[in-house]
Amino acid sequence: MAAQAKDMDVVKNVDLERYQGRWYEIASMPSSFQPKNGTNTRATYRLKPDQQTVDVLNETWVKGKRSYIHGTAWKADPSSPDAKLKVRFYVPPFLPLIPVTGDYWVLALDEDYQWALIGQPSRKYLWVLSRTPELSEETYQKLLEQAKNEGYDVSLVHKTLQLDGIGDPDSETAKTPNDRVGLWWLRALVGK
Repeated sequence: MAAQAKDMDVVKNVDLERYQGRWYEIASMPSSFQPKNGTNTRATYRLKPDQQTVDVLNETWVKGKRSYIHGTAWKADPSSPDAKLKVRFYVPPFLPLIPVTGDYWVLALDEDYQWALIGQPSRKYLWVLSRTPELSEETYQKLLEQAKNEGYDVSLVHKTLQLDGIGDPDSETAKTPNDRVGLWWLRALVGK
């Protein structure tokens, strides 16, 4: 019988108001719902007026074209101090019919909310996020070590290219002819 993985430690008492805003993906574990060749991948979180739910905008650029998907996040247990959130997207993004809900656990968070390590209980998905497109190698290695201690296979983690000059800082409010609502989702289904 295989040993059961220990429960992951998560951050306590995350202030969603401070957490909202733009986060750049510094690195991640490959997943079927993100393009393999995406660059400038980022997430923007906006706290809704109810102060309990968060609008989510995930964006990436593939061959110079922006792909994105909108979702909603909320605390899995509002009475718990644990930073265990649920996030829901509707797929396919270009004709949102089917709700897909996943876990979003904050495993580490800078006291000034400048970087974060995000995971989930299956340990199949992991993200290193930063408020800026770059993160010091020292901090990056520290976060990988923490992920490893939580049972992640960090050999699967790859860095995400954050290229200058790609991605309008206000792209969540302005559409361009190159926008593709979640086209990577469809490509992921066929292995592209």
